[in-house]
Amino acid sequence: MPQIHRLRGLYAITPEDPDEARLLGMAKSALAGGVRVLQYRDKTGDASRRLRLAGALASLCRQHDACFIVNDDLELALRVGAGGVHLGGDDGNLVEARRALPVGVVLGASCYADFECARAAVAAGVDYVAFGAVHPSPTKPLAVRAPLELFGRCRDDLGIPSCAIGGISLTNASSLLAAGASMLAVITDLFSAPDIAGRAQAYQQLFEEPPDELPQPATL
Repeated sequence: MPQIHRLRGLYAITPEDPDEARLLGMAKSALAGGVRVLQYRDKTGDASRRLRLAGALASLCRQHDACFIVNDDLELALRVGAGGVHLGGDDGNLVEARRALPVGVVLGASCYADFECARAAVAAGVDYVAFGAVHPSPTKPLAVRAPLELFGRCRDDLGIPSCAIGGISLTNASSLLAAGASMLAVITDLFSAPDIAGRAQAYQQLFEEPPDELPQPATL
């Protein structure tokens, strides 16, 4: 089934956690709360662990009608039948990845704070781009800040969904949606919450609010 229609809403990124059962439990709670997209991010070199967890997470996402995306590993995404793959600037050729992916499987790209990078990614065939960090991030504290105007430009000039990432919380989420972001990528504020399902549901509710009720971003 094509995954492109799911590219709106909370985009959960799995945290680093050595306890596989706990990680799967957190992911299950997030999906129960309405997460539309779940990305498996794992920077360890343990190939067997990565394959095991990717397969389990893919199964959970299918059960909850969510799009499962593998971060930075095209081969793993293909092996587990993921709904998509997300590549950073140094993680592979986008044109080659597009050719390798089956029809309907999502390709996303990190474009940081660079609109021309996003334009080139669209030309290569991506389905969405990610900009960030939009706020200081505990995951990537040295990341360059991305201006909010990028999301409106992506919507108006490129015509594809965009994902905001970096230091996102319920407190600042609405301004990102008002700026034009289609998805909000969250790690810490979601998976460190006492009630992960409830926090996911709170994020999803933001996407149900009429645009005129969202606070408008400050002029840059």
